[in-house]
Amino acid sequence: MAAVSVECVDFLEFQDMLRKMRQFDDKIIYMLNTTLPTESFKGEVNPTSKCKELYEEVQHSHIQRESAINKCLIIAKERVKHLKNQKESQGNDPIFIKSLRKEQNNLRLLQSELGVEEVLRNRTMQAYHDRCRSYYKPPTSP
Repeated sequence: MAAVSVECVDFLEFQDMLRKMRQFDDKIIYMLNTTLPTESFKGEVNPTSKCKELYEEVQHSHIQRESAINKCLIIAKERVKHLKNQKESQGNDPIFIKSLRKEQNNLRLLQSELGVEEVLRNRTMQAYHDRCRSYYKPPTSP
């Protein structure tokens, strides 16, 4: 999976990028069905290595998306902080208030994406566990 350039300025563009990155999780059932052998083909494919490879791909995908969201969260927090400082120095200028509210809204949307990411991660890992638990046991997180 290639590294993806993250664009944090435009939230809709960021969501489109996340949607593309999340296609991997959307196709996990299909990938499990095509990767793991049925009883009749068990001798032709090593399910342990296939499950391990798939687990590593899943983890890479999750880490990549979470780091993209966190990167944009940091940028949005800095923008909000900067606009708050400008607002204090400029007074109650409607332009700054509007910009501040827009950035605060983007920050809330990005924080909600972390929740979506957690739901997707749990769903994907449950599907993975259901199919690969007898072939490969992922290392436990500390």
